[in-house]
Amino acid sequence: MEKSFFFSSWPIKIISIEDRNYPKDLKKIKNPPKLLYFRGNLPEDKEKLFAIVGTRKCSDYGKTIAFNFAKELSLSNLVIVSGLARGIDTFSHLGALEGKGRTIAVLGTGLDEESFYPKENLKIAKKILESGGCLISEYPPGQKGTNFTFPKRNRIISGLSLGVLVIEANKDSGALITANFAKLQGKKVFAIPGSIFWKTSKGCHFLIKNGAKLVEEPAEILKELKIFQEKKAETFDSLTLEEKLILEALKEGPQNIEKIVEKTKIDIQKILSILSIFEIEGKIKNLGNDVYCLNL
Repeated sequence: MEKSFFFSSWPIKIISIEDRNYPKDLKKIKNPPKLLYFRGNLPEDKEKLFAIVGTRKCSDYGKTIAFNFAKELSLSNLVIVSGLARGIDTFSHLGALEGKGRTIAVLGTGLDEESFYPKENLKIAKKILESGGCLISEYPPGQKGTNFTFPKRNRIISGLSLGVLVIEANKDSGALITANFAKLQGKKVFAIPGSIFWKTSKGCHFLIKNGAKLVEEPAEILKELKIFQEKKAETFDSLTLEEKLILEALKEGPQNIEKIVEKTKIDIQKILSILSIFEIEGKIKNLGNDVYCLNL
C-alpha cells in the first residue's frame, strides 16, 4: 500500500506500548495508543519535548511568534512537537529546524505519502526526517484524515510534551483540544495574547482566563520548565546600511518581499539583489513563496 517517493530512506516502523522504547511520557496518559507508527527517530527518555500549536488560518503576527519561539526553544535543546498542519504548526516546525534542533510531527493520517495531509508539507516532513526528527501516527498506512482522527491525535501531541504553547486560536480551534488534553494530563499550558478584535485571539484569551500562563517571550517558558537557556550572539559586521536594515527586518521573523519593502523603504529590485547574495552566503533562507528568514 505504501507509495513513498519522499520517504524512501525512512520506512514506516511500528512500536508497541509494551516496548521499552515506547515514549515513557506517552505511556502515562489516559488511553495511550497501543501501537505507534513512525518514521525517523523516536524521542529518547532524556530529551525534553515541548508542543506548539495554533490555528491553520494564522496572521503574520502568529507566524512570526511561532517561528521565533520554536527557534529559541530549540536552541535551548527542547524538541518541538506539533501537528504539521497549515499555519502555526508549519511555522513551529520551521522554527525548530532553523534552531538546528529535532522536531516531531504527530499526524492525523497514516504515514504513507498517499494518505499524508496536507500534501504541501511533504517537503517539510522530509526536512524533519533529514534533521533527525520523527513523524508519528497512531493510524496505519492508508488511513485518510477525518474530523475524528485529527482531534484524537492531539492527546498524543500533549502527551509527549512537558507543556503546550497555544499561538492564535479560535474558541473552537483544535489547538484548544490539545490544551485541554494537556490540562487533563497535568501538563503546563501557555498562551500568547493578541488583539481583542481578532477571532484568533479568543481561544488564547479564554485559556489565559482559565489558568494558562500568559507568555511574551521564550525565556518565560524556559523559566517555568526550569531549563537553563544558552543564547547565541547575533552579529552583522561589515555590512552596508541597506543590508543591515534588511537583516534587522528579518530578525523579527519570516518576512515576504512586500513586508521587507514596507519595513526598510528600500527599492524592491535592490532588496532582491541583496537577498540573492545573502542566500548564497548562507545568511538567510528562502522558505518559499518569496518568504525569507535568517539562517543563524
